[in-house]
Amino acid sequence: MSAAGSARLGRLLVGAGVITSEQLTEAIEAAGGGKSLTAALDDLGHASETAVARAIAEQLGFDFVDLPGYDIDPNAAVNLSSDLARRHSVLPIKIEKDELLVAMSDPANMIAIDDLRIVTGFEIRPVVVTESDLVQAIDKFAAAHANVDGMVGDLEDSVTVSEETPEEDIEDESAPVAKLMNLIVTEGIRQGAGDIYLEPHEHELRVRFRIDGVCQEVFRSPKKMQRQLISRLKISAGMDIAEKRIPQDGRFGVVLDGHAVDFRVAVLPLVHGEMAVMRLLRKDSIMMSLEDLGFLEQPLQRLLDALSLPYGAILVTGPTGSGKSTTLYAAINRTNDVRTNLITVEDPVEYRLNGLSQVQVHEKAGLSFAAALRSILRQDPDTVMIGEIRDVETGTIAIEAALTGHLVLSTLHTNDAPSAVTRLTEMGIEPFLTASAITCVLAQRLARRLCPDCKEEYVPEEEALARIGFPFEPGNPPRLYRAKGCRKCNDIGYRGRMGIHEVMTMSETMERMTVENASTDELMAQAIEEGMKTLKVDGFEKVRMGLTSIEEIMRVVV
Repeated sequence: MSAAGSARLGRLLVGAGVITSEQLTEAIEAAGGGKSLTAALDDLGHASETAVARAIAEQLGFDFVDLPGYDIDPNAAVNLSSDLARRHSVLPIKIEKDELLVAMSDPANMIAIDDLRIVTGFEIRPVVVTESDLVQAIDKFAAAHANVDGMVGDLEDSVTVSEETPEEDIEDESAPVAKLMNLIVTEGIRQGAGDIYLEPHEHELRVRFRIDGVCQEVFRSPKKMQRQLISRLKISAGMDIAEKRIPQDGRFGVVLDGHAVDFRVAVLPLVHGEMAVMRLLRKDSIMMSLEDLGFLEQPLQRLLDALSLPYGAILVTGPTGSGKSTTLYAAINRTNDVRTNLITVEDPVEYRLNGLSQVQVHEKAGLSFAAALRSILRQDPDTVMIGEIRDVETGTIAIEAALTGHLVLSTLHTNDAPSAVTRLTEMGIEPFLTASAITCVLAQRLARRLCPDCKEEYVPEEEALARIGFPFEPGNPPRLYRAKGCRKCNDIGYRGRMGIHEVMTMSETMERMTVENASTDELMAQAIEEGMKTLKVDGFEKVRMGLTSIEEIMRVVV
């Protein structure tokens, strides 16, 4: 901030009653050597940065924004170069019709606003933020786009519109397209992405990462780069580079910072070109124990009791991306030793592990789940893991295997644990077989963990708690935590994920109700009466423990 700007700010703060004239004089003397007036006031303890920013917003009639907790739109941020953002201490954070919301610590800087209006072509609407938050946000976006911008520039220079680019040019590791693809892959790994999306649109290619279950846009590139990037990915994944009309699947692996990561790649033709999705499979994530997955004590003990039996079926249910495979592998790790014969049948085999006999389903060759299971049962297995029960034939064989002395682990797509029982009946499996075979059903979701370095304690309103069914004592609401955002969590407020679980065991009463074709609601009521914690209850307990937020539980469970 300039000397004139500091003087203007000092007068404003004194006029607003935030500081006294004596405190202003002291702060002006302390400022210097690159230190701003705001930083001096904060260091002296006369006024915090937040108090200063709020006073500026109130006196000048602007909105105040808590920048670490704000969802900055990457499309807005890229409207301004890093150099110009640093020169004027501004950062575009959102586009609203013809207006560009711009974070500023000094919204009275008309020279900066005029420059932004000319450079971006938008009408500028300033919002007030603290100086330190603004500096951190500008540095973050500058760093994130520096490498990408350089490689995109190199690639644009090398890309031609011709479809006849030699394959060896795309395979060349020193080529700009290879460098950009390597950057996308390594950044995805380092940021903890679960999926990487390369999505073609009419005039551009969009790259997004799914981090902790939520998609975040990384950057957009010119449309003419699309073909070479997808071709490069196809070569890495062992696909046919010339085939662009049908879906293709492949995989490749990388080692980064000493950690091995497998990539499962799927390419799908769309109207604007081929879309590619890379699923990141971290080998260290499947070596987790059940205790590492976020289970509460009672649900975990129920699952361990079922795993200790030498027979029966254990089903893990939930939507795609809810961590079912990780839980299955954690259960396998518990039962796998040299004394047991453990065979899996999967489509695809996501993780390749030592000590397991893994079968890859190949429908075109006639190796379906059912065919593989029939053969597996002739191999005298102790434990069988089935990737998914998809049809009545696979389900029937799995249930019969559980009834004949095998421990069977599998997954099913249902919303809760009791629904797994009725789902098998709807598929055509006899209820008396289901009732006798199933020992345990685990339903789960993945919720983001609050960042331990910045989570914020607060007391929620009783009306809001009552509306969502959160248990509390009237007149004494609990102290909970919510997301705030800091540098360690990339200003998101969450870091990492944990499971939310619902474990239903099959008692004699539940077996009888299953044979009598009881509804899902009736089974749910009986399971709760027998002590089952529902997904919502399990999630609320983790909110009370300070592990996650109410908003996150409502997002993934309700």
